[in-house]
Amino acid sequence: MEGVLVTGTATAELEGECARCLEPISDPTEVTFQELFVYEDRDYSSEEDDGVSKLEGDLVDLEPLLRDAVVLALPFQPLCMEDCPGLCVECGARLADDPDHAHEAAIDPRWAGLSALRQDEQDQD
Repeated sequence: MEGVLVTGTATAELEGECARCLEPISDPTEVTFQELFVYEDRDYSSEEDDGVSKLEGDLVDLEPLLRDAVVLALPFQPLCMEDCPGLCVECGARLADDPDHAHEAAIDPRWAGLSALRQDEQDQD
């Protein structure tokens, strides 16, 4: 008889972007929660009072409880698909749209002058 035990399940639609390719994603999630809301007339020391949810008259405020449950259920890095390849590091193209995407090998700027000589040599032949 310490208070009211609230147990439930909540569903929510999560919206965001993929952590790898930045495509918008939308996923349903379901969370369960359980919390004891104690009566206000109970005597608790200030140390015990920090983590205790209290009834406000005859009302129970579920917003903080639901928010905490949903935030804890969020994925650390949401992905549009399990094996999302992400974006090209050079041009930013989405690799899932073009799996054969490739670039020529980058030339070290210190050797760029030599590649110009090689090009001149090929032009003369």
